[in-house]
Amino acid sequence: MPESKEFLPTIKHIGPERYYLVREDILPEGILKTAQAKELLARGEVKTIHDAVEQVGLSRSAFYKYKDGIHPLSKLDRERIITISMDLEHRSGILSRVLALIANLDGNVLTIHQTIPLQGMANVVISLEISSMGEEIREIVDRLGAQDGVKRAMVIGQGS
Repeated sequence: MPESKEFLPTIKHIGPERYYLVREDILPEGILKTAQAKELLARGEVKTIHDAVEQVGLSRSAFYKYKDGIHPLSKLDRERIITISMDLEHRSGILSRVLALIANLDGNVLTIHQTIPLQGMANVVISLEISSMGEEIREIVDRLGAQDGVKRAMVIGQGS
């Protein structure tokens, strides 16, 4: 009689993903070492996954198993990005003042796109990383819109 093979049931995830906030000291060693290896890679202290896992004492298979499921809470909280569209008067220094205001509010400019001014106005689209900003999104947009030479400011994209 041929040897029978057992088939393990396939586990399918149905519904939204679930997340848990777990204290670091109760996490299994493999998950903690995966987080350490990812940090080494992110900081540029090592160049390859092989070097990272070797340095923290983890197998590559364990790293690949956990890498997409472990993220520091501070990183998840930090990655807030908005895209703002503004119509600016075509006068010297207006964009510089807008950028200075963003910097003073601790915003981090990721991209800037400005159209060629037509009929004395230019459209500027700025993507910002806003997690360090103490202001709410509505307050940021209101402050930008209140700047001299800014005729309109509105959020056209938002993500985290």
